[in-house]
Amino acid sequence: QVQLVESGGGLVQAGGSLRLSCAASGGTVTSSGMGWFRQAPGKEREFVAALSWSGGILYYADSVKGRFTISRDNAKNTMYLQMNSLKPEDTAVHYCAVRRDSAWPGRHAYEYHYWGQGTQVTVSS
Repeated sequence: QVQLVESGGGLVQAGGSLRLSCAASGGTVTSSGMGWFRQAPGKEREFVAALSWSGGILYYADSVKGRFTISRDNAKNTMYLQMNSLKPEDTAVHYCAVRRDSAWPGRHAYEYHYWGQGTQVTVSS
């Protein structure tokens, strides 16, 4: 059973940066597509970014393209999300997720089987 733990969230001013990490344990995720999603209060969970098993295929939501960078280190069983030029509308709980039967990235939450508990990102104006 794969377990995911996110870290790196916090409070930052608009224009600032944060780096989220997602560490996997209980199984290897090196052959799986992985992604980041977020959920703001009163809103549905939305796609942020995803990547393939090798990191060679990357997907981004239009709202974060050019500001966020997704990456992974398979030797450490860890995925990252570098978030730059943060905006107040980026405020949300950010979740990492892993696909169980696919090496490719997905844009939809239903494509992912394992989820972390989430880390809060708050951007003040």
